[in-house]
Amino acid sequence: MAIKDKLLDQLLEGYEKPEDLLGEDGIFQELKKALVEKALGAELTHHLGYDKGDPSGRGTGNSRNGHGKKKVKSESGVMELAIPRDRNGTYEPHLIQKGQTRFEGFDDKIISMYARGMTVREIQAHLKELYAVEVSPDLISRVTDAVLEEVREWQNRPLDAIYPLVIFDALQVKIRDEGVVKNKAVYLALGMNVDGVKQVLGLWIEQTEGAKFWLRVMTEINNRGVKDILIAAVDGLKGFPEAITSIFPKAQVQTCIVHMVRHSLRFVPWKDRKQVAADLKAIYRAETVDAAEARLSQFEEKWDSKYPLIGQSWHRNWEQIIPFLAYPQDIRKVIYTTNAIESLNRSLRKAVKTRGHFPNDRAASKLLYLAIRNIAAKWKRPPREWTAAMNQFAILFDDRLQAVGN
Repeated sequence: MAIKDKLLDQLLEGYEKPEDLLGEDGIFQELKKALVEKALGAELTHHLGYDKGDPSGRGTGNSRNGHGKKKVKSESGVMELAIPRDRNGTYEPHLIQKGQTRFEGFDDKIISMYARGMTVREIQAHLKELYAVEVSPDLISRVTDAVLEEVREWQNRPLDAIYPLVIFDALQVKIRDEGVVKNKAVYLALGMNVDGVKQVLGLWIEQTEGAKFWLRVMTEINNRGVKDILIAAVDGLKGFPEAITSIFPKAQVQTCIVHMVRHSLRFVPWKDRKQVAADLKAIYRAETVDAAEARLSQFEEKWDSKYPLIGQSWHRNWEQIIPFLAYPQDIRKVIYTTNAIESLNRSLRKAVKTRGHFPNDRAASKLLYLAIRNIAAKWKRPPREWTAAMNQFAILFDDRLQAVGN
């Protein structure tokens, strides 16, 4: 609805500086208050069935009965409203409901700041500085705790029947447990479905990994609808190969090339990192297993004197690396591409880095879920190489794709 210029001119009478328009007592705030109170009055009129002062309302058994005062928080500050009442007490406001102390959208502001890694104190200060709204730590905790039900629904949502690729990864966070702050691992499963769409299948917090833990995770994924995983890329997670093959016996367990490279470069100072990364790429992009072994030997001859742990690590994991070399280049690209898992890890670490520690597992799950939700909203299209890779998957795994499809 277009607002008439004449009305705007009337509103701006006496305007001299930005605070007159945007300040705590500025035109915007006063206009919002007036509009809300006008709307509440219209609600009461609809409830009673007649306008204020209309003689037809006499004898109806109900009438207006003054106003009550109520303070409501919003992103533009605290607003004191006059809430109309009826004599019989049957009027229930819709715009500002009974018990409501915050405008719709205010809680979203808090959740958005929390999802970006801001602490409760930082959110408090931010709302005070920008909107002149004082909120308690308890209010912020209650607002963000409302997300926990959404977390439970997300963690238990149905999944696709088949994933050509699932990458399992972990990051370390500090969580208070039984009065002691401990390092706990948060495990993530990032899946690529047949359309090339990235999905975080779930997150699990565990102090120690092991076969029983991974069997529980795999059973959960299976119960949520996953019937087959073609390739599972892992970071040397203890007990994982046995757990996944017990639930998904045909899955190819592959040491994640991204993780291998990331782990290798931890030993390398910045001045050598670019060259070491290039020499590692020559290994995992080799045409055959024999060529990869030859290039690994060349790598060790060149770098063992400075970084002996890298060659040792690749030899130790060689049997889990070489299955990757049997795949066509199109499939290899989607397995070793760093974009998806590295981007996810980077964003999650950014969200948690401001926290000294989390008070409990629930608080960590809440923040990580909100961060994942923000990240996933940007995943709009599959990677460019996915179509070519899926054509190769269809050739190599046609029977399994068809079986699940049916």
